[in-house]
Amino acid sequence: MDTRLLDILACPLCKGPLQHARTEKVLVCRAERLAFPIVDGMPVMLEEQARQLQPDDPLLSR
Repeated sequence: MDTRLLDILACPLCKGPLQHARTEKVLVCRAERLAFPIVDGMPVMLEEQARQLQPDDPLLSR
């Protein structure tokens, strides 16, 4: 993903920062514990498409 795009993207729910998990191809919002998928290089920033992360998920500790 383009780093400039990552700089301007925010969680659509809390407007907080997102972390890029490259190998999993997701953008992670730690505050909402959501993983937004990246499909064909484009982030899908829809709440209904995001995966809810468990509190002990390793993606939250990165």
